[in-house]
Amino acid sequence: MTIDNEKSLQSIEDNNVKSTSTWYLYIVQTRFGHWYTGITTNVDKRMITHQVGKGAKNLRGKGPLLLVHQQKVGSKSEASKLEYQIKKLTRAKKEAYVSTFKPTSDT
Repeated sequence: MTIDNEKSLQSIEDNNVKSTSTWYLYIVQTRFGHWYTGITTNVDKRMITHQVGKGAKNLRGKGPLLLVHQQKVGSKSEASKLEYQIKKLTRAKKEAYVSTFKPTSDT
């Protein structure tokens, strides 16, 4: 197997892992009090990425960031749909949505 084929095989395997991964919706608050909504398969890793100024351009230079909410959603498709719905909400409605969840270490 050539190196290119090995890379292609690894890419296919990575995509299969991503498609079967559990996705999370998360909401981050900037130091200015603004809320950013996103999705990921690893909230902790994504928060680190945001904190160091990588990832979403919308969050760069707006730290420190506070994770206000995270919830297990399921598939990437379900997470994307929920993210879209949440992003359309007003701040007050987002706060009401977040308040319906009990704080636990596994959300």
